[in-house]
Amino acid sequence: MKNSERKLENYKWFPIITGLFVAVLLISNIASTKIINIGPFVFDGGTLLFPLSYIFGDILTEVYGYSGSRKVIWTGFISAILMAITLAIVAAIPPNESWQWNDAFKALFSLVPRIVLASLIAYWAGEFTNSYILAKMKVFTKGKWLWTRTIGSTLVGELVDSVLFVSIAFIGILNPGIVLTIIISNYLFKTGVEVIMTPLTYRVVSFLKKEEKEDAFDDKTNFNPFLIENESKTK
Repeated sequence: MKNSERKLENYKWFPIITGLFVAVLLISNIASTKIINIGPFVFDGGTLLFPLSYIFGDILTEVYGYSGSRKVIWTGFISAILMAITLAIVAAIPPNESWQWNDAFKALFSLVPRIVLASLIAYWAGEFTNSYILAKMKVFTKGKWLWTRTIGSTLVGELVDSVLFVSIAFIGILNPGIVLTIIISNYLFKTGVEVIMTPLTYRVVSFLKKEEKEDAFDDKTNFNPFLIENESKTK
């Protein structure tokens, strides 16, 4: 069934996935202000949740096409900018005299603008790389072997994301050895989550294709990341 004329907003689950995607992005940005250790891994706290954004990106591209994913990526991008501006303004405004935690607030969120900048650059480059590779692989494989697309696109997208984010966010703040350790830990953890979550990704993709009656193929899509209109062709 062809649904190329349907607007993304008319899909039942598209707005819900968009909301969850944006929530994951914003929460990850805040959590990234803390460096944590879990077993052999050393990474920013946002890494615990951020891999879900790539899983959502895979699902969006697989079901709704690259242009659907492109709209969600830009929605998250603008939302993160709004969050950074709001936190910067709040931190700059003198507190009420009865509020005793202003120094702690400023100490915590003084890193957020830099982290958000790092996140925006890394997120934009990584997510579009992920979506582009998945869309191209889907056409190349004629829709077969979903696992090759979800894992293959994530291996490249997460590499771009991890290197850019950690380098921009922490170089000059942490020593180079820790920065390299965080990059490696981030990459291994994020890609590991993708692999582990593959069975669940299969189920969600299958459910959405059936519910939405949609299975986008980007064989005639303009992959310019700055376009907004839906140009995907579906089977």
